Amino acid sequence: MLNFLGQRILQLIPTLFFVSVLIFSLQHLLPGDPALVMAGEERDPEVIAQIRAQYRLDQPIPIQYVYWVKGVLSGDFGESLRIKVPVLSLIAQKLPVTIQLGSMAIVIAILIGIPAGIVSAVKKGTAWDYGANLFALWGISTPNFWLGIMLIFLFSIELGWLPASGYVPLSENWRASLASTIMPAFVLGNAIAAILMRHTRSAMLQVLESDYVRTARAKGLSERSVILKHAMRNALTPVITLGALELGTLLSGAVLTEQIFSIPGFGKLIVDAVFNRDYAVVQGVVLTTATIYITLNLVADIAYVLVNPRLRA
Repeated sequence: MLNFLGQRILQLIPTLFFVSVLIFSLQHLLPGDPALVMAGEERDPEVIAQIRAQYRLDQPIPIQYVYWVKGVLSGDFGESLRIKVPVLSLIAQKLPVTIQLGSMAIVIAILIGIPAGIVSAVKKGTAWDYGANLFALWGISTPNFWLGIMLIFLFSIELGWLPASGYVPLSENWRASLASTIMPAFVLGNAIAAILMRHTRSAMLQVLESDYVRTARAKGLSERSVILKHAMRNALTPVITLGALELGTLLSGAVLTEQIFSIPGFGKLIVDAVFNRDYAVVQGVVLTTATIYITLNLVADIAYVLVNPRLRA
């Protein structure tokens, strides 16, 4: 187990290096000049030259990359070109918001999608199966922005149960925080639940036809024990990968949903940074997102080994 973990961690180093090169290179393909944006309307040539020298924009791109990597390795992601705030500080402010929203969404998706997939597979061809598939079709085809607007109209305007927009940190008031994030979390979790349901159903149908499941039933084990202890454990392996990737997508910033509910998370941060040509913020946010994705893949690999004993060899 330790050897496996060590090998996977070593593989992260070249992956992160390649990702950092890609992020830094593609960022400079965006149209526009950040020095001109920061110089304002007057665009004094001396001011523009000073800005280029201050932020090393007058240096060749490879040299800019070297300085950037040195800063990242020392914990310095640079400074926002627009609001003059350290990028790491911005990430520290916005990431917890998106982590809370993404975690709630993935919990909702798991609580709905996996049980629905299991029931659909076990009750194949029945009304339960058709109902679960209908739910999955609805979840996949329903646009997030439409569902968000409908939830705001019903629970905020008509019933007055939940706030229509805004965000309250957990540290200030946990009840108000949950109230402000439950609707956007459900909007995000709804689509993921549908995807998890389809994958869980497919995996369960395949596992239920396996020899060891038939053997377990032949031994006289209860159907509940066969499904929960034998079939479901092996069927969860592909679902773990999907769940890790979907959680990474949520943590990278659900742009549209955050805009609808005015959630100040990663999505709004990256959108504002791109429109303002704020190179340092874009690079810091995308690098953080890539690191989260890679880390979640590592966690998924470890979960494989814990769930499936055959992989421990």
